[in-house]
Amino acid sequence: MEDKIREEIKKKAKNNRLPCPVARMIAQKLSVSYREISRVADELKIKITDCELGCF
Repeated sequence: MEDKIREEIKKKAKNNRLPCPVARMIAQKLSVSYREISRVADELKIKITDCELGCF
């Protein structure tokens, strides 16, 4: 599952940034927690931006 998360994050990130709404969409699509998306993004050195709910 982690490989799928990495793939989705890399595909959607631009300039090492991933907007919060996109991160939430990935979490819902893959049925994983926001925390898991955040952890993998951190490992990939991708910053989650424009956080609307304070999840990241």
